[in-house]
Parts: sequence; C-alpha cells; structure tokens
Amino acid sequence: MVGRPAVPEVIWARPERAGRGPKPAFSRADIAAAAVRIADAEGIDAVSMRKVAAEIGCGTMSLYNYVPRKEDLLELMVDAISAEYDLTAPPSADWRAAVVAMAHQTRALMQRHPWVPGLMSGVYGFSPNVLAFLEHELSLLDGLDVPFGEKMELIALVQGVVTTFVANEIATAEHSRSLPWTEEQEKAARTSYLISQISTGKYPRMAAGFAEDPGPADLDVFFERALGRVLGSFGS
Repeated sequence: MVGRPAVPEVIWARPERAGRGPKPAFSRADIAAAAVRIADAEGIDAVSMRKVAAEIGCGTMSLYNYVPRKEDLLELMVDAISAEYDLTAPPSADWRAAVVAMAHQTRALMQRHPWVPGLMSGVYGFSPNVLAFLEHELSLLDGLDVPFGEKMELIALVQGVVTTFVANEIATAEHSRSLPWTEEQEKAARTSYLISQISTGKYPRMAAGFAEDPGPADLDVFFERALGRVLGSFGS
C-alpha cells in the first residue's frame, strides 16, 4: 500500500505527506474534519479511506500518502474532536469542581459525536490535542497531594465513567428510535412487568429496596453522583 510504513510508526512522527511531489494539497486537519463529518452523519462504520478521499476530492490511493492506515485516520479523528475542549479554566482550589466541569465537557463532546465512546482507548491517547487536554487536567489537580500516577489514574477513571455513561445514553436513544411504539409506552410496559414480578414475593430484597428508593430518575443527578463517588476516593 502506498505510504504504508514497514515498521511501527506513530502518525504524529511522520511528515504531513509522504513521498515526493508538489506541496501537499490537503492537511491532516482537512482529512480529519472530513472523516468526522462522515462519522457524525452516518456512524463510525461508514468511515472508510474511500469515502474520506471522495469527501476531500482526491483518489483513495493518494490519501494513503497522507494517512498510511485506517488506524491512523481514527487517531486523527480523536485528536480533531479533542480540540473542542475549552482549556482556558485556571487551576482552582476546588479541584473536584474543576474535574467535574471537565467531565461535563467530555459528556457534551461525546453526545455531539456519538461514535467517540467506541474509540476511547490507550491506542489513541497521546496525540497533540489529547496531550494538551491531559496537561490541562493535571493542572487542575495541582491542589491534590497525590503522586503523578494516581492523578493519571483519577483522570482515566473519570474518563471511563463518562465514556460508559454516554455510551449507555447513546444506546438507549438508538433503542428508542428503533421502537415501533413510543418510549413512554415501552417504559410503561417494562415497569408493569417488573412490578408484577416483584409482587410475587420471589424477590424480597428488591421489593424492599424499591419501596425505600426507586433509584435516580434524573440522569444528570446520577451522573454527578457517579463522579462524586470516584472523586471521593482521592483524598480531600
């Protein structure tokens, strides 16, 4: 394949375009933006080298001069959307509130780009915009007196909570859109079934629990509570 390296290589260590010839016609930002547009409109499975090449107006083989592998394209995409963070907030004495505010930014970002939770892994962890995000998060933790490794663990745990939470939100929304009836009708039917089963007496602990607390109905409250429990394990 044109431009494909014979040894492991990080896309950010490569020049913008491999090979000889005139000045590159496209930038990585152009390519990433095209791929993000496709993913936002059609889902991550719709993103292909052929589609991205067509979106920016070049041949598929020419695109490989800029992006050797599909994995590199995905990394460009993750870096591109990471530029959407507002990293201007200064360090605060209330590091918990600062981290929660960033978590809300992450949740909103993933809701804008529903394909992102599926790409969250260490493979796409150290691109320029992601490094800027991590440095900013660490600055918000200046007031937390724990070793660097624990701070990175905290950031990873918070990102994991947000990713899981938003992935469930997205899955629920997709399920609701696929229903042949309304979401309210679906919820009513499932609630009715649950009540009928708990009323049999076979599940006394669940019956007692639901009688005491039916659980959080507000997803925003649940989100804040989940974050609070994670942050609560990291000192004062």
